[in-house]
Amino acid sequence: MTVDALTDVAGVRVGHATRTGGGWLTGTTVVLAPEGGAVAAVDVRGGGPGTKETDALDPRNLVQKVEAIVLTGGSAYGLDAASGVMAWLEERGRGVRVGPDPAHVVPVVPAACVFDLGRGGDFRARPDAATGRAAVEAAAASAPGDPVREGGVGAGTGAAVGPLKGGVGTASTVLASGITVAALVVANAAGSVMDPETGVLYGELFQGRATYPEPEVHEVAGRHLAEAAARNGLPPLNTTLAVVATDAELSKAQAQKLAGTSHDGIARAVRPVHLLSDGDTVFALSTGARPLDAGNPLALNEVLAAGADVVTRAIVRAVRAAEPVDGPGGVWPSYRALYGES
Repeated sequence: MTVDALTDVAGVRVGHATRTGGGWLTGTTVVLAPEGGAVAAVDVRGGGPGTKETDALDPRNLVQKVEAIVLTGGSAYGLDAASGVMAWLEERGRGVRVGPDPAHVVPVVPAACVFDLGRGGDFRARPDAATGRAAVEAAAASAPGDPVREGGVGAGTGAAVGPLKGGVGTASTVLASGITVAALVVANAAGSVMDPETGVLYGELFQGRATYPEPEVHEVAGRHLAEAAARNGLPPLNTTLAVVATDAELSKAQAQKLAGTSHDGIARAVRPVHLLSDGDTVFALSTGARPLDAGNPLALNEVLAAGADVVTRAIVRAVRAAEPVDGPGGVWPSYRALYGES
């Protein structure tokens, strides 16, 4: 049974740590690989990325597998959350073996951050090592195949997409070959997720299942969004993050190709995309449980196409799951509050 989430890839688990109130509106999300790790790669296309350990994922470099990936709020400050995840993994002997003792490991924990500083009211309220530990502990405590919470949780707690509230979203698909491809996103884009003329979500237009809001509803929503943008002042810095996972057996080079083509899923759901004020980053994970068809040199193509598709769906789900925020750090209406379930 699938739950239409990243956790449909067997062995992959997700945990959130969320901080709200008292000036806080931020958090961390950890994607925990099966013990022994997963092949990983990354593709960074935004002009203002905040990342850690992404060079280790280059196919030319030594590290072959990682035990976890960290997505976090707090801009570059929030990358400290990865330290808490590293400590948790080290305590369990999970990482790259570097000495004669099984405990001599260095966990390689790639991480990327979104900008949400000050959105809860306190610029200094941001994730740290303790937040990262809480998120990885939540992932470890979850059962295989558990549903994944969406909306304003974890790294999506303080996320915004243009003037709208953003958040975490996830989606999955099972291909005819039996291979599973899934995505988890943190939708926090400088661009818009909806057509300004109609209010319809770009991602749903691409999927061919858009329902157009009534013109009167869209007119009222536009006024609310304009008021919110005026209250918030300067446009915020932003970033959309994604982890695309599959049980297909991929090399690091193939995983890097998957990370790259999955960016198409962001471009279908957000306009404009990959701006200087974005840090758009996509990680790819392969658990290697299902070999690709060795007799078909193009067998990877269906995985590549599916990666982009599930990223688009995950962004739509993030936006639809988000709840509005009105606090000392600003006001971000939610799409659902403005347009209902249309």
